[in-house]
Amino acid sequence: MVKTQRFQIMIIAGAFLVYPFFVSDYFIDIAFYFGIYALLGLSLNIVLGEVGLFDLGHAGFYAIGAYTTAILNTKFGIPIFVLLPVSALAAALFAYLVCSPVIHLQGDYLLIVTLGMGEIVRLALINNPFDLTGGPNGVFGIDFPTFGYGFDIDSSIEFYYLIWIIVALSIFGLIRLQKSRIGRAWNYIREDEIAASANGVDVKNYKLLAFILGAALAGVAGNIYASKLMCVSPESFTFWESCLMFCIVLIGGMGSIPGVIIGAAFISLFPEIFRPFAMYRMLVFGLAMILMMMYRPGGVWPRKRGAVEFRSLLGPAARREDV
Repeated sequence: MVKTQRFQIMIIAGAFLVYPFFVSDYFIDIAFYFGIYALLGLSLNIVLGEVGLFDLGHAGFYAIGAYTTAILNTKFGIPIFVLLPVSALAAALFAYLVCSPVIHLQGDYLLIVTLGMGEIVRLALINNPFDLTGGPNGVFGIDFPTFGYGFDIDSSIEFYYLIWIIVALSIFGLIRLQKSRIGRAWNYIREDEIAASANGVDVKNYKLLAFILGAALAGVAGNIYASKLMCVSPESFTFWESCLMFCIVLIGGMGSIPGVIIGAAFISLFPEIFRPFAMYRMLVFGLAMILMMMYRPGGVWPRKRGAVEFRSLLGPAARREDV
C-alpha cells in the first residue's frame, strides 16, 4: 500500500515537473493561478477544515500580504523574497489583532464578523489611507523576485515552479501539523468544543492559532500574486474571492489536503473550460455546487478520520491514527 502511494505521488510530481515543457505560456499561467488558489485553499482549510470555524473574510489576509509586499517593495525597494516572510508576519499580526476580540464567537456570528472584516480591509484599501495603497487604482511597479547575481524570476515557467514548490512545502508542513498535538487539539475542538475544553484543551488560543497560521499562508500567496502581476488593486480581494476559497474547501472536503487541491483545480480551471460560454458560466457553477451539496456533502475527497493521508511522505510518524 505504501509503495503504491509513493509511486502515485512520484507520478503526480513528475507530471507537474514536465507540464510546462508541453504547453504554451497561457496554460502555464493557468497552472500558476491554480497553484495560487491551492495555497489559498490550504490556508483556509486550517481554519475551516481543521477547526470548523466559518471564515468568509479570508481575502482580507490575502490582501494584507499582497499590499505589504507592494508598498514595501515600491516605496523602500525591499526585495520580494525578503518580503515573503514579512508578508506572512503582517497577515498573521493582522489576524491576531482582529480575531482576538471575536474568537469566542461561533457559527453564523463568527461568519458575519469575518465577512465584515474582509470588506473593511477592501474599503480601507480603496480609501487610500496615508496615501499608501493607491486607492482604487492600487499599487504598480512591483519588482520580480530575485535571488541576486542576475537571476530573476520573471517568466511564466519560473513563477509556475515557484508557486508549486511553495505549495508542496506547505502540504508537507500541514500534513505534519495534522499529526501533531496542535492538529489533534484542532480536531477535538471541531468535533466538540465543550468536551475539548473540559479535557484541558485551551480552546481560545488554539482557535486563534488556526487563524494566525491560515492568515500567514494567505499572506505568502499574496506576496507571490503581487510579484507575478507587478501590481495590486482592491478589486482582486473582493468578497467573491473569499467565497471561492470557501468553495474550494467545501468542494474538496473539509480537512482533506488532497481534496483542497481538487477543489482549487475545479475553481481555477472551471472558468477556462467554460470561457466560450461566459454568459452561462456562473449558472453552471451554481448548479455544480448544488449537486455537490446534495450528493457529495463531504466533498470530492473527504478526509477519512482514522486513516493517514500521504503516509509515504512522512515515514513512521504518519503511522499514528488520525483523531
